[in-house]
Amino acid sequence: MNSQQHYLDKVSQIHSLDNIAEVRKLVDSYHTWLQEAYTQQPIAKIVLGRAFFVDHLIRKLWRLLDLEQAPELTLAAVGGYGRGHLNLHSDIDLLILSKNPINEEYQQKIGLFVTALWDLGLDIGQSVRTLKETITLAQEDITIATNLLESRLLAGDENLFKELTKKINGKSFWPSVKFFKAKTEEQQARHAKFNDTSYNLEPNIKENPGCLRDIQNIGWIAKKHYKVFDGSQLVKQNFMTEEELRELQDCREFLWHMRFALHSVAGRSENRLLFEYQPEVANLLGYGEDKSSVETMMKRFFVITRRVSELNQVLLQFFADEFVTRFRPWKRKRINKDFEITNGLLRARNEDVFETPAGLLDMFEVIADYDKAVNGLHSNTLRLLRNARRKYETLELCQLDACRQRFLNLVKHPKFFGTSWKIMHHHGVMAVYSHDWAHIVGLMQFDLFHSYTVDEHTHRLIRNIYRYTLPEYKEEFPRCSAICNNYPKIELLYIAAIYHDICKGKGGDHSELGGHAVREFCQLHGISKTDTDLVAWLVENHLLMSVVAQRKDINDPQIIHDFCERIQDETHLNLLYALTLADIRATNATLLNEWKASLLRQLYASTLNALRSGLEKPVARAVQEKEKRDNALDLLLSNKHSPDSIKSLWQTMPEDYFHRYNSKQIAWHTKSILDGKNKEIVFAIDNKTHPGGTAIFVYTKDRAYLFASICSALDRKNFNIHDAIIMNTEDGYALDTLIVLEEEGNQAKRKRFKDIQDALVEAINEEGEPSVPNRIPRQIKQFHVPTRITWVEHKNDKRSMMELEALDTPGLLVKIGRVFFANNITIHAAKVATIGERAEDFFVLTNNSGDPLSIEEKASLTEQLVAALKINPSNKR
Repeated sequence: MNSQQHYLDKVSQIHSLDNIAEVRKLVDSYHTWLQEAYTQQPIAKIVLGRAFFVDHLIRKLWRLLDLEQAPELTLAAVGGYGRGHLNLHSDIDLLILSKNPINEEYQQKIGLFVTALWDLGLDIGQSVRTLKETITLAQEDITIATNLLESRLLAGDENLFKELTKKINGKSFWPSVKFFKAKTEEQQARHAKFNDTSYNLEPNIKENPGCLRDIQNIGWIAKKHYKVFDGSQLVKQNFMTEEELRELQDCREFLWHMRFALHSVAGRSENRLLFEYQPEVANLLGYGEDKSSVETMMKRFFVITRRVSELNQVLLQFFADEFVTRFRPWKRKRINKDFEITNGLLRARNEDVFETPAGLLDMFEVIADYDKAVNGLHSNTLRLLRNARRKYETLELCQLDACRQRFLNLVKHPKFFGTSWKIMHHHGVMAVYSHDWAHIVGLMQFDLFHSYTVDEHTHRLIRNIYRYTLPEYKEEFPRCSAICNNYPKIELLYIAAIYHDICKGKGGDHSELGGHAVREFCQLHGISKTDTDLVAWLVENHLLMSVVAQRKDINDPQIIHDFCERIQDETHLNLLYALTLADIRATNATLLNEWKASLLRQLYASTLNALRSGLEKPVARAVQEKEKRDNALDLLLSNKHSPDSIKSLWQTMPEDYFHRYNSKQIAWHTKSILDGKNKEIVFAIDNKTHPGGTAIFVYTKDRAYLFASICSALDRKNFNIHDAIIMNTEDGYALDTLIVLEEEGNQAKRKRFKDIQDALVEAINEEGEPSVPNRIPRQIKQFHVPTRITWVEHKNDKRSMMELEALDTPGLLVKIGRVFFANNITIHAAKVATIGERAEDFFVLTNNSGDPLSIEEKASLTEQLVAALKINPSNKR
């Protein structure tokens, strides 16, 4: 059986680089053995062992090329390789250092040396510099300086390497305080790239907050100051405790394990734990490879990242207190016998502040009282908090009377959901207070819709609601600000926010289960039945407004009437609107675009108007349509169009036209048609007519596959269709309006209008069926979304309404359009929503006779759509 020594012996037997392919086989065999030995050896032995193997290999190649004969030339390992740590496919950073410029002979040999390493399949990063160049560049660049900090001699001139080490350790080379400031700023910038959270669903195991880079940063800063390279020596220096050192080492080993498994699955140096890798990584780590196994692995991962983040905060803050700010005047303010504020940090004044569970919550009330003055926890407070959290984690604090009363006081505190809540969430105290919350900590959401774990998403939702209450943000979402500031029991909305997703991952409808859970919570905390009913209703219906706005025809009075019956009154409407907006904004950074916001505003305004009118006397449809015609006519006459030409055109319009559009939109369409009456195709593009989206109006002789061709052409230009109203005039013209957005979710800029025009011309001129891309993008290929067709019952039985859920593959609308055409189905309206990897589309349809579809037609269409949208496994490669 092979072993580490076996491969070291094989390296010793290399006598020439003439047959580099054989050496490559040896290297590949070693890496294969590492993967086979992965479960049989401690991960530290593997990571150190690979570095040791590479040391031997590199030294051998250096000698074979006679580079050790070069005067004043040194080969050094730097960066992670300098530390002696190499994961399965980690890059190998080398510094080739010379005293003076290297002559041509040795330049050629160095070139052969580096080429040989690349030929062996090693990921090499090399720098060839003089000593002077190295020091000069390192003094200008903190990254280079950090790499040099852990440099290690591999071969060559030992005296030259000692000279480098002496300069790196000199007082003028990045003094430790300056180094500390640079590394903390670098860390803050890196964290910002990940939205300052560890709880990303596809985390970067190296760079993510709470991951390997944060552990390394602790070491770099300590080692730069203390000039030691071993954790136990840092304990002797009182920089950290024995327990903290062991915890850091345990966390690092877990992350090493995960990174090794990820490299193994990806087959390369990959640090992003993408959805597609997670099942295999979980399997390699011994969790299994089904969804629940991945959830278990990721929950463990997020516990580890929180521990690393806390230790990083404690130790770097300790260093700052001891060496950065120690000679500056400290600003101290005593709060009470237990706490003081020191330089903006809450500092415990004695060791027993958390002697009782209630004391834990008392601290958060202090932070809320001094919200503007407290920026975070002092390192000694955080150390005490970590110990208390472990002490009480088997309890559920909400079962204790004293804790319940304190928590209720907190949620009613106007400043609790500022800094205080942020600290409570970040340090896992909510999980100790409520086992309901503990269930969602680090809980994955396996989709492309959410960017965060369930607890992080909920935290961000709550912070969005809190933002509504702050005067400095009242212009951001003025209606939500007014709702939250005028509602006397805003704590009810916060409780609904805490519980809105708390039953995800428990099976069944999480909204319904959440309603039951929040009722128990409210009853336990003595909240009145009326208030409990309101909170439970918000949890049970927190998706309602978003679904109706994006998937229903909100211009239809019946839809508004049905929605009003669910809403009940203005209080329910106001709170649901605020909750919905906060929820969407907390899901991912790009989800709430102006188009979706405009749909929600329209739904809110229509519902509010209907509620205030009592729903008894809605304006008659005929009266509404006459008002629209009259207003549109006034607008058009100002553009010098004759009344006869306008009315003549309007006589060709279908029955629903004046119902579906407002007067400005009607005027826009009419003007476009009359201005282009001699053109084969009339189209207009506008960013103002339909708020939030780019409206495309198309008027041309109808033909087979027209809608599908337009969808296909716009897709090729990277536009996303979000809404469509499809009509036909009495004389056979297509009268279509589509709302499109850019891939980032914003309106198209005017310079992109030309791309839309080109797409429309291309679509009109296309003959036959439009083509559909075969390949499925990487981002969605690992998801399975079964195609589901639902036929919606509606009091208006003149048309059939169909909801479709499917995997959002390229050309989806084209495939759907083909099936509709083959069955002589007419599309009258379409709402197209993409929720991550899931398409949720809504269509208003009639059959070839202009009637609603029969039961048999619906069944046949359902069967054909499911077949047409079935994913071919060969396309998922």
